[in-house]
Amino acid sequence: MSTIIEFADGTATDSRSEVNHLVPDAAFSESAAAEQEAAKYRSADSRREQTVNQFKSAIVICRNLFIKKMEDYGLSWRFMRPESLTDQIMIKALRIRSLETKGGRGQIDEGIEPEFIGIVNYSTIALIQLQLGEPAGLTLPGLSPEEALMFYDEAIDKATGLMLDKNHDYDEAWRSMRVSSFTDIILQKILRTKEIENHNGQTVVSEGIDANYMDMINYALFALIKLSER
Repeated sequence: MSTIIEFADGTATDSRSEVNHLVPDAAFSESAAAEQEAAKYRSADSRREQTVNQFKSAIVICRNLFIKKMEDYGLSWRFMRPESLTDQIMIKALRIRSLETKGGRGQIDEGIEPEFIGIVNYSTIALIQLQLGEPAGLTLPGLSPEEALMFYDEAIDKATGLMLDKNHDYDEAWRSMRVSSFTDIILQKILRTKEIENHNGQTVVSEGIDANYMDMINYALFALIKLSER
C-alpha cells in the first residue's frame, strides 16, 4: 500500500517509490561492506605472504654464511655447550645495543646486520646442540657438513613454523616495532635462557630453552628484514 507524501513546496511523491529507491542503496551498502571486509582479508594474506618471502631471503643470507664458516672452521662449533652459545649470543646482542645507543658508530667498521646474522646462526647451532648433545673429549663425533646443514635447516624450519603461527595470531604486529625493540627482546630472551640454564633446564610454568632460542632466531630475522627496508 502506498501513501502520497506532500511536501511544503506543494510537490508530492508516492512513498512506495521512495522505498523502492532506497532498497538498492541499502543493498549496495551491504555489498560494499562485504567487499571491504574481503579486501581486508586479502590484504592480510598478502602481508603474511610477503613476510614469508622476506623471511626466506634473510634465511638464505644466514645459511650461506653458516656454510662458508663451516668451510673455514669445519665443525668446531660442535664443542660448544649450549651455555657457551647463549653467552656468544649475549655478546652480539650487547654490541648491537651499544651501537644503537651510539648512533650506529663503533670502533670496528662493522654494523649491526652481521651481529643479527650471528644471533640467528648461534641460536640455530644451540638448537642443534640441544638435540645432539656436546661431544666428550676433543674428538668430534661422525657428522658430515651435509648432515650438519640438514640439522641447520630442520632447526630453522621449526623456528619459521613458530613464527608463522604467532604472526597469524598477532597480525603482523612486528612491522610496527623498532629494530631496537627486537634487540631488547632478544636480550630479555637471553637472560631468561641463562636463568633456566642456572636451574639445569627446569622451569615451573615457562617455556623451555629451545623455545627461547627459536624466538631469538625469529626476532633477529625480523630485525634483518627491517634493516633491509631502510
